Amino acid sequence: MTFQPIKAQKVGLVLSGGAASGMAHIGVIKALEEHEIPIDYITGTSMGSLIGSLYASGYSVSQIEAMVTSEKFINMSKGIYDDQYKFYFKEKPKDASWITLKFSSDSVLSTSLPTSVISPIATDFELMELLSGPAAAANYNFDSLFIPFRCVASDIQSKESVIFRNGHLSQAVRASMSYPFYLRPVKIQGKLLFDGGLYNNFPSDIMRDDFAPDVVIGCNVSYNFAAPDEEDILSQIKAMLVTQTDYSILCNKGIMIEPQTDVGTFEFSRAEELIELGYQSTLLKIDSIKALISVRVSKEELTVRRDKFIDQQPAIIFDHIKIEGVTVRQARYVRRSLRVNKRFPPTIQDVKPYYFKIFNDDKINYIYPTAEYDITTGLYDLHLEVKKEKDIIVDFGGNFSSRPINTAYIGLKYNYLGGTALSLSGNTYFGKLYSSGQARLKWDVPMKVPIYVEAAYTYNRWDYFSSSSLFFEDVKPSFLKQTENYWNIDLGIPLGNNGKIMAGISSGYLVDKYYQTRNFLQTDTTDLTRFDFNTVFLILESGNLNRKQYASQGTKTKLTIKGVEGEEHETPGSTSNAVRDYTKLHEWVTVRLTYESYYKEKGNLRLGVFAEGVYLSQKPFNNYTESSLRAPAFQPNPESKTLFLENFRAYNYAAIGHRFLYNFKENLELRIAGYIYQPYREIEKSLDGSVKLGNEFSARYSIITGALVYHTPIGPAAININYYHNLPNTDQIPRNGINDELPISFLFHFGYIIFNDRALE
Repeated sequence: MTFQPIKAQKVGLVLSGGAASGMAHIGVIKALEEHEIPIDYITGTSMGSLIGSLYASGYSVSQIEAMVTSEKFINMSKGIYDDQYKFYFKEKPKDASWITLKFSSDSVLSTSLPTSVISPIATDFELMELLSGPAAAANYNFDSLFIPFRCVASDIQSKESVIFRNGHLSQAVRASMSYPFYLRPVKIQGKLLFDGGLYNNFPSDIMRDDFAPDVVIGCNVSYNFAAPDEEDILSQIKAMLVTQTDYSILCNKGIMIEPQTDVGTFEFSRAEELIELGYQSTLLKIDSIKALISVRVSKEELTVRRDKFIDQQPAIIFDHIKIEGVTVRQARYVRRSLRVNKRFPPTIQDVKPYYFKIFNDDKINYIYPTAEYDITTGLYDLHLEVKKEKDIIVDFGGNFSSRPINTAYIGLKYNYLGGTALSLSGNTYFGKLYSSGQARLKWDVPMKVPIYVEAAYTYNRWDYFSSSSLFFEDVKPSFLKQTENYWNIDLGIPLGNNGKIMAGISSGYLVDKYYQTRNFLQTDTTDLTRFDFNTVFLILESGNLNRKQYASQGTKTKLTIKGVEGEEHETPGSTSNAVRDYTKLHEWVTVRLTYESYYKEKGNLRLGVFAEGVYLSQKPFNNYTESSLRAPAFQPNPESKTLFLENFRAYNYAAIGHRFLYNFKENLELRIAGYIYQPYREIEKSLDGSVKLGNEFSARYSIITGALVYHTPIGPAAININYYHNLPNTDQIPRNGINDELPISFLFHFGYIIFNDRALE
């Protein structure tokens, strides 16, 4: 009698693409594992490739579930990385820009529009960290992973799928999940690769052709798009880009699991719900699966096999760091910026903060990491594919509002990157309230402690008279116009990852034109005060706020210490009590501390605090109006930065406020805030028009604001109601301030109410 050997039954698992819906794949694997159903092969596309690769690399279901439900993963899906890796020293100064266009200097026609909605920088590094060890243990052969694996990407030039059977696992998965316009594509062996779902969103054919299993279990959370509509441009683009997929199991024995997900494409925050949905959907078919598959694998056996594979993975410690994609001199700049401790071979955790520092450099557009294991040394080589930023960058933005404070913004920047880095930049604001021009030259020097040296010239003009249609009543405003011309030179060094120190000097002159009364005629001439000044300053600041205006997360602290000396020269006008020119020398020291923090989050509610304190040793100028114009202003909300509010100006004051934020949805929030402002001694106007300082703590004022803000991709759209009021426990009568007439204002604006720095701030 002849006995035929019994062939072991092999099971393949096919995982579709589907973006956030792909989280359901984890629940499917969880249910199969609990019921001891073996998984011998895995093929996946896009999100299916990510989940499949993690399981094929030896990560347990519980580990994968913990990853995708973590705040870290949700942030990565939005292009956000941990605050500890943000390098404040390299942050772009705040401006009113909405959109950015980038050009190559060799051809002004070669523009660069963003190729992705989110930054992939955190995702790229995380995939390298998670998958480089398993790939090295498998000797870069995907058949030798803990579970043999395949994934697929799309080559849009040749219009065909690319199947990954070997190579760098992190690269393969990253290519497979490069969803068009969401996550930028990657180039592998000269091919620019996009999401595998474009041409094959359910790689059942690859499972059949490469592995030929006895039974196939498929999990599909996607679908083919409807036919294009002549009125729907998006449906037409999808039809041009995406090939219809055959969502069927190409095997004699197979079972399809199709969790009925109902989530947005990128709603990764609903991972727990989707995992449970995949788990329950699998349990509904578990009896049918068991009927097809006779083989079982116990949890203990699976754990032993998994531990054995994990033990084979070499720790990620780097021997050489290779900079690619840039010139020799540019590579030297990047290498000098990558100041890893050279006494010992650096681990991946040693390299990580420096990797993010390079990305934060405004001369670097993109950096892609790959770790390649060298069996002869037992260490990895770190390959960094670097793309420098375009030479010419143009920004457009501004602010449009219901008041005549509309401002347009244009910024222009030229970058040079060699052994060091230079940038020449300029911007202009123009509007009724505010006009400005600024030019900057910055030299970045990469060292163990990097530094920069920057020279700048700034012109500012403020016209409070032309922009004073504030409230519902027609109130005649004061005539106040200010211009500033100044230059400054400063040196900056980092203060940890989230801060920097700047020291420098500045010099210039300020010209103020004003009437000292609201009852003036067109034939009247204005008072004119010119102040020529020189300053030295030291600024310490740190911050990780999530937005440049209407922030809802993070903290920012700024301490400014400034010494000022200058000469005041007043030429009186027809409404002045003075009859001759006046000249006086001034010297003072300014200390200003501002603190903003969002310290608690519970559900949709967030709490924040804003505080500011100012000390000046300054003496008043010759008259009341000029003294108020030269005093520091408390401006905690966007609208207050456009107003001349005398009650909120003093040489010494302290202020504190609390902010309540309620998120209706991710980009729509209600903001309510209240502030108490306490001047030490008010700037007061005598009957003869002269200036004096009031009694200590004789008055106190408050601001209450409410805003409904929608954060669009290019800037905030906000409806503001603001209440400026003096509290009743003061015996002072508000003088000449806007809140004399009506303390409530209404403002709608779209864009950023952000301006260039003032000379004496």
